[in-house]
Amino acid sequence: MSVRINDIAPDFTAESTAGTIRFHEWLDGGYAIIFSHPRDFTPVCTTEFGAVAQLSAEWKKRKTKVIGVSVDSVGDHDKWKRDIEAFGGAPADFPIIDDSSLTVAKAYDMLPADYYLPSEGRTPAHSATVRTVYIIGPDKKVRLTMTYPMSVGRNFAEILRALDAVQATDGVPLATPANWVPGQDVIVALALNNEQAKERFGELDIKLPYLRFAKAPK
Repeated sequence: MSVRINDIAPDFTAESTAGTIRFHEWLDGGYAIIFSHPRDFTPVCTTEFGAVAQLSAEWKKRKTKVIGVSVDSVGDHDKWKRDIEAFGGAPADFPIIDDSSLTVAKAYDMLPADYYLPSEGRTPAHSATVRTVYIIGPDKKVRLTMTYPMSVGRNFAEILRALDAVQATDGVPLATPANWVPGQDVIVALALNNEQAKERFGELDIKLPYLRFAKAPK
């Protein structure tokens, strides 16, 4: 069963490089991002986890926890972290889950279609988790999902931008336009008429009757 926007993120208990993780308890009422990876000691994954490590200050600035998922053991994760830190030039100070049982991969629908083929002729590559990203809100609901094939490394500038957009619009009648970055104007939802929108967000830049921009709240 797929995990969709506004679903409660599936809870799980798993071992990790930071000890036992009870996911909903670990969230502790804040934002979190889950990154899944096919295997340890693989080239694209190493560059990606290196990027996550380099962005440690950015995650903290946004009060967001990050957690990795891979199908290998905690022992392998600990060894792999040395490669991640050597490549990324920063401490990999986020937990990486041991999902050798595929419990988390199945709960979050991280497996490719090939996994569901008959077992005859199926190779380990068919059951490798694809590269998925989940942004989880403080209410434990899924705010955003992204899925990449194994051959395509993720753009972490986009993941940060998406996190900023989620946080800027969470629980308020606002949206972000295409290519939005923090500091730019936002779109006011149609749930507010012009007077209500002005009262709440200040002067409007009305491009079309249904497309109204306002300064982003501080």
